[in-house]
Amino acid sequence: MPKVVVFHAGKEEYALPIENVVSIEKVEEVRSIPHLPSFVRGITKVRGELIPVLDLSDILYHTSSESLKGLFLLVIDTETMQVGLVVKEAKEIIEVPVDSFTDVGLLAYSKTNYFSGVINLEDSMFTQIDPNVLVKSLDGMKEVKDYVNEQKTHQN
Repeated sequence: MPKVVVFHAGKEEYALPIENVVSIEKVEEVRSIPHLPSFVRGITKVRGELIPVLDLSDILYHTSSESLKGLFLLVIDTETMQVGLVVKEAKEIIEVPVDSFTDVGLLAYSKTNYFSGVINLEDSMFTQIDPNVLVKSLDGMKEVKDYVNEQKTHQN
């Protein structure tokens, strides 16, 4: 059975495939980067790696988390790059029976093409996010990637 990490962002609960999740961290120091989209909160170091910090509430609902204090960072690996997603809380890791996974009509909607389906369990429902599509679909990610690579070069 596939496993997912369930987390809270904005007003809802979402899920990410476990194989994309590198770690779950407390949000520490985030250095802001000027001239980037509002959903990019900045850059942080996790286990010696520089990664951009993306505010999932801003991406999904256009409301950014005022303070990052007490929030969590889901560090995820995508085809594009490693990123940290700011979430309210990472709740649990669950196994998902394949038959509880349904495709939804929203997938055809270009603004939410990163929703890969809905996980419908007896007592809960989560929208699953495809992290590769999410990161690719965000405007400005090429600039973010270039910035992070530039910073890594200066670090060495």
